[in-house]
Amino acid sequence: MAESSRIHIGNQTAFYVAPLQPFAFAVEQGFDAFEFFPDGSAEGPSWATADVPPEIRAFIREQAKRRDIRLSVHASLAADPMTASGLRVLARDVAFARDIGAQVVNLHLAPVEPQVFGRAVLLLAAPLQAVGLQLSLENIIATAPEDINALFADLRARDQVRARSVGLCLDIGHANLFEGTRNDYLGYLDRLSDRVPIVHVHLHENRGDHDSHMMLFTGPAGENPLGIEGLARRLIERSYSGSIIFEQWPRPSSLLSMARNRLRAIIEVAQSAKGNKTRA
Repeated sequence: MAESSRIHIGNQTAFYVAPLQPFAFAVEQGFDAFEFFPDGSAEGPSWATADVPPEIRAFIREQAKRRDIRLSVHASLAADPMTASGLRVLARDVAFARDIGAQVVNLHLAPVEPQVFGRAVLLLAAPLQAVGLQLSLENIIATAPEDINALFADLRARDQVRARSVGLCLDIGHANLFEGTRNDYLGYLDRLSDRVPIVHVHLHENRGDHDSHMMLFTGPAGENPLGIEGLARRLIERSYSGSIIFEQWPRPSSLLSMARNRLRAIIEVAQSAKGNKTRA
């Protein structure tokens, strides 16, 4: 598969295990993406990027380069481009991303007016571009597709050059919980403008009740995969070539490999169908 059309699939760290454990699994299982998320939970301990010494950062970078793993960093939930304290947290996470050779830094969209958030985001774009990082903005449960359309239109209007380094992280579970598209994440995606650049994807399931982060194919998609098949077709129509990240560390961890293999097969069918359509 050509690199330009390649979709990477990977997993993520978890607050209840050391970050290198899920990363080692990704390496051993041949995953080609991985995401570090330095945050915790009320249910257990957390880790921060400040906890990762230079030699471990170098090790991660070397392993990812050797194994062709596309790395991303999900900024801490305390990272906030609109506050001084949040910017300090974000700066630490960006430095970690740079040190490990990540390609994407992911940040939750704030529940504020798109124009307000857009101004703060553009201030981040230049320093991120300078170190080769893309910023992905993730839809939270309260984010409407129209808010995303407005945000990216505002970014382009303010500064087309810096706007090119900012894209959307489409979180499928959050889209499934948005009140206007509950249990219809494909409807959410269909309401996004073609001019919104999707550069990253978080893929987890729920039943429209709460953000349960079910492992792919253990929830509704396990009963009926048509939604995931539709997602794959839509991403390929948009020429998507970023990462798809499973935001889980399940027990058993083999569920990750099973989901990766099944998702990869669905993607390959969709890519083949697009190729046949193009040649027809």
